[in-house]
Amino acid sequence: MDNKLLAKVPADELKRLQPHLHEVRLEYMQVLSEPDESITQVYFPTRGVLSMVNEPDSGDIVEFATIGNEGMVGVPVLLGSNSMPSRVMVQVAGSGFQIESKRFSEILKQTPAFNARLMRYVMALLNQVAQATSCNRLHEVQERCARWLLHTHDRVNGDSFMLTQEFLSQMLGVHRPTVTIAARMLQQAGLIRYTRGQIEVIDREGLEAAACSCYRTITDHYASLLET
Repeated sequence: MDNKLLAKVPADELKRLQPHLHEVRLEYMQVLSEPDESITQVYFPTRGVLSMVNEPDSGDIVEFATIGNEGMVGVPVLLGSNSMPSRVMVQVAGSGFQIESKRFSEILKQTPAFNARLMRYVMALLNQVAQATSCNRLHEVQERCARWLLHTHDRVNGDSFMLTQEFLSQMLGVHRPTVTIAARMLQQAGLIRYTRGQIEVIDREGLEAAACSCYRTITDHYASLLET
């Protein structure tokens, strides 16, 4: 399976899980989980990028984590809750597997290795949130933009993906003109090509050099916790 959490489930546990997994399309801007509402479905993305966001009283959208094929949507269910105060939405369209939350909770009791792996994912997700919080406070917008683009590039097929400057500004927590300048600088450096909401990574190595160290820190955390 293309989802990294599902790919390493022991065969005997996968037999219990697989009949309840259903392939789904994940459409751009689709909301998978609403704030403080019951989570009825758990998702395991195989392609695309999802955003976990908060919406303060000001009405702004603030992203605090992203999810790709390394992860899942529905961590509260895993931890014994049925809701969270944040929204999960599709940032870059893709696909994945869906399972009913109640069925997921039942199967977890019968699949200890899968359960343990998901708990390691929670640790990696918490590491991502902590690192991103520090990054937003300490690093320049251009570095953060490069980091964000790298994480997105890791999770899509190919070198290009749809992304508006408005959406990117929301994800980085800055005003759109600031993102415009940062994206222009990355483009002028020959690292990306950006036209009409389509971003193409044309110099991956250069983009990594332009990003802050948080990209490698977050990536290494996921690798150390999940690639075993």
